[in-house]
Amino acid sequence: MTTRFIFRRTRLALAVAALMTLSACASRIDATRPNLELPATWAEASPAGIELQRDWWRGFGSDELSGLIDQALAANPDLSIAAERVTQAEITARSAGASLFPLLTVSANTNVGSNKPGPVSTGWNKTEGSGVALSVAYEVDVWGRVAAVASGANASLNASRYDLETVRLTLTTGVANAYFQTLALRVRLRVAENNLAIAEKVYAIVEARYRYGSASALDMSRQRGTVLTQRNTLLPLQVQERQTVSALAILLGRQPQALQVAAQNLTTLNVPEVSPGLPSTLITRRPDIASVEAQLYAADANVAAARAALLPTISLTGAAGNSSAALLALGNPAYSVGLTASIVQTLFDGNRLRLQVETSESVRRQLIENYRRTVYASLKEVDDALSNASRNFAQEQAQIEIKKEAERALKLSELRYREGADDLNTLLDAQRTLFTADDTLAQLRLLRLTGTTDVFKALGGGWSRPQVEVK
Repeated sequence: MTTRFIFRRTRLALAVAALMTLSACASRIDATRPNLELPATWAEASPAGIELQRDWWRGFGSDELSGLIDQALAANPDLSIAAERVTQAEITARSAGASLFPLLTVSANTNVGSNKPGPVSTGWNKTEGSGVALSVAYEVDVWGRVAAVASGANASLNASRYDLETVRLTLTTGVANAYFQTLALRVRLRVAENNLAIAEKVYAIVEARYRYGSASALDMSRQRGTVLTQRNTLLPLQVQERQTVSALAILLGRQPQALQVAAQNLTTLNVPEVSPGLPSTLITRRPDIASVEAQLYAADANVAAARAALLPTISLTGAAGNSSAALLALGNPAYSVGLTASIVQTLFDGNRLRLQVETSESVRRQLIENYRRTVYASLKEVDDALSNASRNFAQEQAQIEIKKEAERALKLSELRYREGADDLNTLLDAQRTLFTADDTLAQLRLLRLTGTTDVFKALGGGWSRPQVEVK
């Protein structure tokens, strides 16, 4: 009797061990690896700069900009929202991982009752009892379904972490660009004020010549129109400057009326240059690409889980307990132990499970194309950003020379107009040329700065994929 019991228990243990071994083997997921053609070099000539760092904004040499970005990283609502999404994904992953472990429950009961033994009996019998039971339930993951669900949840967690890095990169470049735009608008305002002063100075010259009969009333009217036009350009620039500061405050997580930006000029900022590296390394340096790849791995896991759901489910349940006829006590208990193995196979579900497999496979194919599109779009963004940065620098240098020539032309035109050698048309053209050259130079300086942040953003902002990831 005892030998037979030991034999049965040993056979059951061997069967459970075999099922656990099959489960471990079936939990492996074949990850999809899309075939992509990556260029050997960038189409645009790459600058011989330094390696891109995570705190790339410090390369502009502005303590105020660094402080603003630090404030944004600490209080920006979008970044906080993305961080909460990571927290939610972590909870989901832990919940999915808990399915890999047995479910252990304990129960206790006590009861008081009475019964009448039979129709001829004249009395009632009182009954009392108490009991405690321990139960264990475990789904043997023979086909890897539970492990695939857990792997998919972990991959989704990685994707949410990469999305947080993408939000962080978007935030830091957004703060830098808003800061640069604020300074550029202030420069343009000063340019407009200087140009207004020049126009008023020329108007005084025309007025003096008019009093002496050397200029006509038409000349007076035309120059007065130039003064009014130049004065009118100040208003929209002032409005844009206030609105840009307000937008910057929102990025910092502050009320729009509370922010004060101290800097007034763009020329004090450095324009750092970084080496873009090789195109083949971009995949590991862009958090948005890493996010799409993690989503693709999650889709692989979902396909594996959907396919495993078509196969039988094997479960083990065990229970152990004792009971007693005493109320709220376990005196002279009766012990019981049981172990049950069950197998369940769906025979008919209206093809629901197979349709789920087809849906999961379709989602995976969609993500493959999304991954391919994201990688190629990223390569284009880097080349475009490098090209714009190079062109912006060349345009800024050329515009500096244009402004110098415009300033010299205006001085000569004023002198010749005083002496009567040129008419007012020549002077007006010289004014317009200088006004445009000044304003264009400020805008090109802004483009060069924002073009630099575009390069940093396209290269991933100094982020790199961690070597160890949760799978």
